[in-house]
Amino acid sequence: MTRRIVENSTDAWSPQEIAHRVEDVGVSKARAHGLTVFVLAVLAGAFIAMGAIFFTAVMAEGASRLVGGLAFCLGLVLVVVAGAELFTGNNLIAMAWASKRIRTRELLRNWGIVYLGNIVGALGTVALVALSGIDTVVGEKALAIGEAKAELGIVSALVRGILCNAMVCLAVWLAMGGRSVTDKILAVLFPITAFVVLGFEHSIANWFFLPYAIVLDGGFTSDLWTGALHNLTVVTLGNVIGGSLLVAGIYWLAYLRQSDQA
Repeated sequence: MTRRIVENSTDAWSPQEIAHRVEDVGVSKARAHGLTVFVLAVLAGAFIAMGAIFFTAVMAEGASRLVGGLAFCLGLVLVVVAGAELFTGNNLIAMAWASKRIRTRELLRNWGIVYLGNIVGALGTVALVALSGIDTVVGEKALAIGEAKAELGIVSALVRGILCNAMVCLAVWLAMGGRSVTDKILAVLFPITAFVVLGFEHSIANWFFLPYAIVLDGGFTSDLWTGALHNLTVVTLGNVIGGSLLVAGIYWLAYLRQSDQA
Protein backbone atom coordinates (compact mmCIF):
# COMPACT_ATOMS: atom_id res chain seq x y z
CA MET A 1 0.00 0.00 0.00
CA THR A 2 1.44 3.39 -0.98
CA ARG A 3 1.48 6.07 1.73
CA ARG A 4 1.19 9.63 0.43
CA ILE A 5 3.14 11.17 3.31
CA VAL A 6 5.75 13.92 3.04
CA GLU A 7 8.34 12.96 5.63
CA ASN A 8 10.29 16.23 5.62
CA SER A 9 7.28 18.50 5.97
CA THR A 10 6.91 20.68 9.06
CA ASP A 11 3.12 20.76 8.69
CA ALA A 12 0.88 18.58 10.83
CA TRP A 13 -0.09 15.21 9.38
CA SER A 14 -3.46 15.28 7.63
CA PRO A 15 -6.35 13.27 9.12
CA GLN A 16 -5.98 10.60 6.42
CA GLU A 17 -2.24 10.36 7.10
CA ILE A 18 -2.93 10.09 10.83
CA ALA A 19 -5.29 7.19 10.15
CA HIS A 20 -2.56 5.28 8.32
CA ARG A 21 -0.02 6.13 11.02
CA VAL A 22 -2.36 4.93 13.76
CA GLU A 23 -2.96 1.71 11.84
CA ASP A 24 0.79 1.11 11.37
CA VAL A 25 1.55 1.89 15.02
CA GLY A 26 -1.26 -0.46 16.03
CA VAL A 27 0.42 -3.33 14.20
CA SER A 28 3.75 -2.56 15.89
CA LYS A 29 2.16 -2.34 19.34
CA ALA A 30 0.22 -5.56 18.91
CA ARG A 31 3.38 -7.47 17.95
CA ALA A 32 5.83 -5.88 20.39
CA HIS A 33 7.66 -8.03 22.93
CA GLY A 34 5.44 -8.75 25.92
CA LEU A 35 7.96 -7.62 28.54
CA THR A 36 8.58 -4.34 26.75
CA VAL A 37 4.85 -3.70 26.54
CA PHE A 38 4.35 -4.55 30.22
CA VAL A 39 7.17 -2.29 31.46
CA LEU A 40 5.91 0.64 29.37
CA ALA A 41 2.38 -0.07 30.63
CA VAL A 42 3.56 0.11 34.25
CA LEU A 43 5.07 3.50 33.43
CA ALA A 44 1.81 4.68 31.88
CA GLY A 45 -0.17 3.62 34.95
CA ALA A 46 2.23 5.58 37.14
CA PHE A 47 2.13 8.60 34.82
CA ILE A 48 -1.67 8.74 34.84
CA ALA A 49 -1.66 8.29 38.62
CA MET A 50 0.73 11.23 38.97
CA GLY A 51 -1.64 13.32 36.88
CA ALA A 52 -4.47 12.19 39.15
CA ILE A 53 -2.71 13.17 42.38
CA PHE A 54 -1.64 16.46 40.81
CA PHE A 55 -5.29 17.10 39.95
CA THR A 56 -6.32 16.18 43.51
CA ALA A 57 -3.75 18.49 45.10
CA VAL A 58 -4.79 21.40 42.87
CA MET A 59 -8.49 20.84 43.61
CA ALA A 60 -7.74 20.59 47.34
CA GLU A 61 -6.41 24.14 47.16
CA GLY A 62 -9.78 25.36 45.92
CA ALA A 63 -8.88 25.71 42.25
CA SER A 64 -11.50 25.50 39.51
CA ARG A 65 -12.07 22.25 37.59
CA LEU A 66 -10.55 23.99 34.57
CA VAL A 67 -7.24 24.39 36.40
CA GLY A 68 -7.59 20.87 37.78
CA GLY A 69 -8.12 19.54 34.26
CA LEU A 70 -4.96 21.23 33.06
CA ALA A 71 -3.06 19.65 35.96
CA PHE A 72 -4.43 16.20 35.09
CA CYS A 73 -3.00 16.58 31.56
CA LEU A 74 0.41 15.83 33.09
CA GLY A 75 -0.39 12.11 32.88
CA LEU A 76 -1.12 11.87 29.16
CA VAL A 77 1.63 14.36 28.30
CA LEU A 78 4.11 11.99 29.97
CA VAL A 79 2.60 9.00 28.17
CA VAL A 80 2.73 10.64 24.74
CA VAL A 81 6.06 12.47 25.00
CA ALA A 82 8.10 10.25 27.33
CA GLY A 83 6.71 7.07 25.79
CA ALA A 84 4.46 4.55 27.54
CA GLU A 85 1.61 2.12 26.84
CA LEU A 86 -1.81 3.27 28.04
CA PHE A 87 -4.83 0.95 27.78
CA THR A 88 -7.31 3.67 26.87
CA GLY A 89 -5.11 5.11 24.12
CA ASN A 90 -4.33 1.61 22.85
CA ASN A 91 -8.00 1.12 22.06
CA LEU A 92 -7.01 2.79 18.77
CA ILE A 93 -5.28 -0.49 17.84
CA ALA A 94 -8.77 -1.58 16.83
CA MET A 95 -8.10 0.21 13.52
CA ALA A 96 -5.37 -2.28 12.62
CA TRP A 97 -7.68 -5.12 13.68
CA ALA A 98 -10.53 -3.78 11.53
CA SER A 99 -8.14 -3.69 8.55
CA LYS A 100 -7.26 -7.35 9.26
CA ARG A 101 -3.61 -6.46 9.76
CA ILE A 102 -3.60 -8.05 13.22
CA ARG A 103 -5.59 -10.95 14.65
CA THR A 104 -8.10 -10.78 17.46
CA ARG A 105 -5.69 -12.71 19.68
CA GLU A 106 -2.98 -10.08 19.11
CA LEU A 107 -5.39 -7.27 19.90
CA LEU A 108 -6.60 -8.86 23.13
CA ARG A 109 -3.03 -9.80 24.11
CA ASN A 110 -1.94 -6.17 23.90
CA TRP A 111 -4.96 -4.88 25.77
CA GLY A 112 -4.58 -7.51 28.49
CA ILE A 113 -0.87 -6.89 29.08
CA VAL A 114 -1.28 -3.13 28.99
CA TYR A 115 -4.28 -3.07 31.30
CA LEU A 116 -2.46 -5.26 33.84
CA GLY A 117 0.66 -3.12 33.61
CA ASN A 118 -1.37 0.07 34.02
CA ILE A 119 -2.95 -1.37 37.18
CA VAL A 120 0.47 -2.25 38.61
CA GLY A 121 1.77 1.25 37.89
CA ALA A 122 -1.29 2.94 39.36
CA LEU A 123 -1.31 0.78 42.50
CA GLY A 124 2.41 1.28 42.94
CA THR A 125 1.84 5.01 42.89
CA VAL A 126 -0.98 4.61 45.43
CA ALA A 127 1.48 2.89 47.76
CA LEU A 128 4.15 5.56 47.32
CA VAL A 129 1.71 8.44 47.77
CA ALA A 130 0.20 6.79 50.87
CA LEU A 131 3.67 6.33 52.39
CA SER A 132 4.67 9.90 51.58
CA GLY A 133 2.43 11.34 54.29
CA ILE A 134 0.85 13.78 51.86
CA ASP A 135 -1.03 16.83 53.18
CA THR A 136 -4.22 16.02 55.12
CA VAL A 137 -6.31 18.41 53.00
CA VAL A 138 -5.23 16.58 49.86
CA GLY A 139 -6.13 13.26 51.49
CA GLU A 140 -9.59 14.54 52.38
CA LYS A 141 -10.14 15.65 48.79
CA ALA A 142 -8.90 12.31 47.46
CA LEU A 143 -11.33 10.45 49.71
CA ALA A 144 -14.22 12.64 48.56
CA ILE A 145 -13.32 12.01 44.92
CA GLY A 146 -13.15 8.25 45.46
CA GLU A 147 -16.48 8.16 47.31
CA ALA A 148 -18.21 10.10 44.54
CA LYS A 149 -16.89 7.70 41.89
CA ALA A 150 -17.91 4.64 43.91
CA GLU A 151 -21.48 5.95 44.12
CA LEU A 152 -22.02 6.34 40.35
CA GLY A 153 -24.84 4.31 38.84
CA ILE A 154 -24.28 1.81 36.02
CA VAL A 155 -25.65 3.97 33.19
CA SER A 156 -23.86 7.10 34.36
CA ALA A 157 -20.53 5.29 34.80
CA LEU A 158 -20.84 3.58 31.42
CA VAL A 159 -21.70 6.73 29.48
CA ARG A 160 -19.06 8.77 31.26
CA GLY A 161 -16.55 6.07 30.39
CA ILE A 162 -17.58 6.13 26.74
CA LEU A 163 -17.32 9.91 26.49
CA CYS A 164 -14.05 9.98 28.40
CA ASN A 165 -12.19 7.66 26.11
CA ALA A 166 -13.59 9.29 23.01
CA MET A 167 -11.80 12.42 24.26
CA VAL A 168 -8.63 10.55 25.29
CA CYS A 169 -8.34 8.79 21.94
CA LEU A 170 -8.97 12.06 20.13
CA ALA A 171 -6.14 13.58 22.17
CA VAL A 172 -3.84 10.71 21.12
CA TRP A 173 -5.09 11.07 17.54
CA LEU A 174 -4.27 14.79 17.52
CA ALA A 175 -0.87 14.12 19.10
CA MET A 176 -0.15 11.64 16.28
CA GLY A 177 -0.72 14.53 13.90
CA GLY A 178 2.00 16.66 15.49
CA ARG A 179 5.66 16.64 14.53
CA SER A 180 7.22 18.34 17.55
CA VAL A 181 7.02 17.94 21.32
CA THR A 182 5.19 21.27 21.49
CA ASP A 183 2.64 20.03 18.95
CA LYS A 184 1.99 16.90 20.97
CA ILE A 185 1.59 18.71 24.29
CA LEU A 186 -0.83 21.24 22.83
CA ALA A 187 -2.80 18.41 21.19
CA VAL A 188 -3.31 16.76 24.57
CA LEU A 189 -4.37 19.81 26.59
CA PHE A 190 -7.84 20.63 25.31
CA PRO A 191 -9.44 17.16 24.99
CA ILE A 192 -8.08 15.97 28.34
CA THR A 193 -8.97 19.17 30.17
CA ALA A 194 -12.45 18.93 28.66
CA PHE A 195 -13.12 15.39 29.89
CA VAL A 196 -11.95 16.27 33.40
CA VAL A 197 -14.04 19.44 33.57
CA LEU A 198 -17.10 17.54 32.31
CA GLY A 199 -16.67 14.81 34.91
CA PHE A 200 -16.11 11.85 32.58
CA GLU A 201 -14.56 8.60 33.85
CA HIS A 202 -11.12 7.19 32.99
CA SER A 203 -10.55 3.59 34.08
CA ILE A 204 -6.79 3.81 34.61
CA ALA A 205 -7.02 7.08 36.55
CA ASN A 206 -9.71 5.39 38.64
CA TRP A 207 -7.25 2.61 39.46
CA PHE A 208 -5.48 5.35 41.38
CA PHE A 209 -8.42 7.38 42.71
CA LEU A 210 -10.45 4.45 44.07
CA PRO A 211 -7.69 2.32 45.68
CA TYR A 212 -6.19 5.46 47.22
CA ALA A 213 -9.58 6.38 48.66
CA ILE A 214 -9.89 2.85 50.05
CA VAL A 215 -6.49 3.18 51.73
CA LEU A 216 -7.51 6.52 53.23
CA ASP A 217 -10.84 5.07 54.38
CA GLY A 218 -9.33 2.20 56.31
CA GLY A 219 -7.88 -0.22 53.79
CA PHE A 220 -9.40 -3.70 53.86
CA THR A 221 -12.11 -2.55 56.27
CA SER A 222 -13.35 0.15 53.90
CA ASP A 223 -16.93 0.04 52.63
CA LEU A 224 -15.81 1.45 49.27
CA TRP A 225 -14.75 -1.92 47.83
CA THR A 226 -18.05 -2.85 46.18
CA GLY A 227 -18.58 0.55 44.60
CA ALA A 228 -14.97 0.68 43.46
CA LEU A 229 -15.12 -2.69 41.69
CA HIS A 230 -18.44 -1.75 40.12
CA ASN A 231 -17.00 1.54 38.85
CA LEU A 232 -13.80 0.01 37.47
CA THR A 233 -15.66 -2.74 35.61
CA VAL A 234 -18.29 -0.51 34.03
CA VAL A 235 -15.97 2.39 33.24
CA THR A 236 -13.45 0.05 31.59
CA LEU A 237 -16.20 -1.28 29.33
CA GLY A 238 -17.28 2.27 28.53
CA ASN A 239 -13.71 3.26 27.72
CA VAL A 240 -13.38 0.36 25.28
CA ILE A 241 -16.61 1.36 23.53
CA GLY A 242 -15.67 5.02 23.35
CA GLY A 243 -12.14 4.48 22.05
CA SER A 244 -12.66 1.47 19.80
CA LEU A 245 -16.01 2.36 18.24
CA LEU A 246 -16.47 6.13 18.45
CA VAL A 247 -12.91 7.02 17.43
CA ALA A 248 -11.08 4.05 15.91
CA GLY A 249 -14.24 2.69 14.27
CA ILE A 250 -15.42 5.98 12.82
CA TYR A 251 -12.01 6.96 11.43
CA TRP A 252 -11.52 3.47 10.00
CA LEU A 253 -14.81 3.83 8.14
CA ALA A 254 -13.82 7.28 6.92
CA TYR A 255 -10.24 6.63 5.79
CA LEU A 256 -9.23 2.95 5.85
CA ARG A 257 -12.31 0.98 4.81
CA GLN A 258 -11.60 1.34 1.08
CA SER A 259 -7.97 0.34 1.58
CA ASP A 260 -9.12 -2.80 3.37
CA GLN A 261 -11.45 -3.69 0.51
CA ALA A 262 -8.86 -3.02 -2.19
